[in-house]
Amino acid sequence: MLELDAVGQAEAVRKGEVSPRELAEAAIARIETYDGEINAVVHRRFERALAEIGALPPDAPFRGVPTLLKDLGWGMAGEPYRAGSRALDGVEAAQDGYGVVGLRRAGFTILGRTNTPEFGTAITTEPRAFGATRNPYDLGYSAGGSSGGSAAAVAAGMVAVAAGSDGGGSIRIPASMCGLVGLKPSRGRVSYGPSMGEAWAGFSVAGMLCRTVRDSAATLDAIAGTMPGDPYGAPAWPRHLAEEVGADPGRLRIGFLTEHPDGTVPVDPEPAAAVRAAAGLLEALGHDVEAGGPGALAEEDFALHFGTVVAVHLAAEVEGIGRRRGKPVDPCELETRNRILGATGRGAGAVEYVASRDWIDGFRRRMAGWWESCDLLLTPSLGVAPFPLGWLPDDDVSMARGRMNRAVAFTSPVNATGQPAISLPLHRTAAGLPVGVQLVAAAGREDLLIRIASQIEAARPFPHTATRRIAARHGNPVRTSRVIS
Repeated sequence: MLELDAVGQAEAVRKGEVSPRELAEAAIARIETYDGEINAVVHRRFERALAEIGALPPDAPFRGVPTLLKDLGWGMAGEPYRAGSRALDGVEAAQDGYGVVGLRRAGFTILGRTNTPEFGTAITTEPRAFGATRNPYDLGYSAGGSSGGSAAAVAAGMVAVAAGSDGGGSIRIPASMCGLVGLKPSRGRVSYGPSMGEAWAGFSVAGMLCRTVRDSAATLDAIAGTMPGDPYGAPAWPRHLAEEVGADPGRLRIGFLTEHPDGTVPVDPEPAAAVRAAAGLLEALGHDVEAGGPGALAEEDFALHFGTVVAVHLAAEVEGIGRRRGKPVDPCELETRNRILGATGRGAGAVEYVASRDWIDGFRRRMAGWWESCDLLLTPSLGVAPFPLGWLPDDDVSMARGRMNRAVAFTSPVNATGQPAISLPLHRTAAGLPVGVQLVAAAGREDLLIRIASQIEAARPFPHTATRRIAARHGNPVRTSRVIS
């Protein structure tokens, strides 16, 4: 039954073809068998999860479907919360986040927590605290980040869906690297409460890593919602997002970019080829497709202001950890990247921080104007080709920063604007490594993204072959289909 996507697993439970306990035990067995080489799951709560099955809501839409939580931003009462950092050794979450409440209400069985780079500030999951998460397609390659552990677990078939978050591309980038569907919701779509109002000034949003479009839609239905006290919310959809799967998107106006408008940001050939192929497919499906995108993307000051906001919030987070544990965080406890980023944040004055937020507000308006004449923007999900482990060296911050800026050139602007975006696994390198393409809609229009994504999926079903590769290494063949890994 693990071959099915989450919607399929839930249907099998409702029909009595499998019990929630049997599903959980099968997922646990796969984690125990495969995770030694992948290192996706950093905290296992198997006994607690099995004990909780009897209390699952009987009519919940995902009753008994196993899942995993990213160990960043998905606090779960009484469970470890490490955020990929040694500075949080021994820390437990005080309460369930609203996203976790939504998953519980939907009937998911939560088996554990997944690996993430320290504080989510890298696009590869190689934290010093837990070691590298390896890509199920090639163990020498990164699974991406910062939701790399969740992406690797889904691609490896440990679970059908897993929770993530996205502050600069952290759902879409690992989705691209691991051949998954990665939907970044609109700002305010999923509440970060009750422990916090927003993350990274609203750049970061919670979402799910999935293998199918229908899972992306249905799982976002489960966790979406504005809660009392939230600083803002996203506009309501006309109907449940799951109802948009298979709905006619109409004839859409789609712009596409194979090169970044900022001429200082080169794009590797593989992502560019992926976009050209996707543009051809969209044109064949009857849409109006033309080269071009928002002129605001060419503004060179974006990286400076985005970086200032992130640095200040990281510095504040580290200070908060010190207060929480009753002892200030020694800079030596942090990885080099975050030690420098935190120092930058502490050195930025309040006026500089507000000025950067004001600049981002203007950037958001300048970007939004483009969607008045177009429906969707098509770009690479990742500005570089799939990269091996160690590609972002922690001991060479200058090199790592340059590579990061190239990689997130198409994703981080969408975090700043708060628009929804989805990464779809439409391309493979000659070595069989996945490469995703990104579609960006106007604020609040996840419904349009699900319509077009499901149309694409129907026309060109997404290949999921990582589990076959892993099973072959373990001498345990796994049956595959269009909705499995």
